Amino acid sequence: MASSEGANVAVIMVGGPTKGTRFRPLSFNLAKPLFPLAGQPMVQHPILACKKIPNLAQIYLIGFYEERDFTLYVSAISNELKVPVRYLREEKPHGSAGGLYYFRDLLMEENPVNIFVMNCDVCCSFPLSDMLAAHLKYKGIGTLLVKKVSAESASEFGEIVADAETGELLHYAEKPETFVSEWINCGVYIFTPEIFLAIQGVASERNNHGTLRRVSSFEALHFTTKSTQADFVRLDQDILTPLAGKRKLYTYETQDFWEQIKTPGMSLKCSSLYLAQYRLTAPDLLAKGDKSNSAKFVGDVYVHPSAKIHHTAKVGPNVSISGSARIGPGVRLIGCIILDDVEIKVRSGVLAASSE
Repeated sequence: MASSEGANVAVIMVGGPTKGTRFRPLSFNLAKPLFPLAGQPMVQHPILACKKIPNLAQIYLIGFYEERDFTLYVSAISNELKVPVRYLREEKPHGSAGGLYYFRDLLMEENPVNIFVMNCDVCCSFPLSDMLAAHLKYKGIGTLLVKKVSAESASEFGEIVADAETGELLHYAEKPETFVSEWINCGVYIFTPEIFLAIQGVASERNNHGTLRRVSSFEALHFTTKSTQADFVRLDQDILTPLAGKRKLYTYETQDFWEQIKTPGMSLKCSSLYLAQYRLTAPDLLAKGDKSNSAKFVGDVYVHPSAKIHHTAKVGPNVSISGSARIGPGVRLIGCIILDDVEIKVRSGVLAASSE
């Protein structure tokens, strides 16, 4: 049962280099979770949201990137935010639920009463405090963040049916071939530790009965025997679907923006969404051209303190400029992300692009 007493921990699923291939070429030289959106690494937006969780004991990043990809970042962000952040590397992909179960002993070290889980490639306002209030009211083992979208786009995500009165999750279908609902799963959850029993049940059933199931092409490439498939457990199809309608899972609707960051094009859109959010949450991060010798800024713009911008440049709207970038005379930037150490030379223009 959900409780407001005791510690909370957060888990951010960051995936690995064999996934997120649609994000290429942006992920060739930089792990996708560290790609900057609105001046912050992608994973930092959910980390900052987690910092506001009451009684937060630890933030875990779970994935199968090499540890060296995250060592410097984890150390820096832990010191900056004064919140312990730890990267846990899977030896092989275990699935979103399997990864939680694989590290269950570590996740339970602080004896948490609630476990916040979210996907790194989700762009939203992360209303975790409001979700927690709903979760405590529902008294189930899990609460999902959901959003209403168009019927045309709903099939690209997990579609849900919930009780309008109680918020209970009644039915869940991952990317169904036929229309189910305009309500989708947003990839942000709060669970009680009872979720581990549900995951264990799925793995045990496969071991005992050799349960056959349809697998994706990705799974087929990595797992060839029933025994190895047993520990690959997906949170959506393998946990949410069978628990729906059993008074165990509930939903919380977000009215704010929500997107999934799968492609380079979506990185630009999500960067602009986060820049717009800064107006309310962190206005000091937005550039201000209020000096006579400064560049002209239009709309929402982020500029790293180490970047150099010529005073004749015009920047914005929806532009993010990373560390040590150099923007030359007469440059025009619109709707773009300029990465570390990039130089944009005299009278150049960049429109709707990520420059590296």
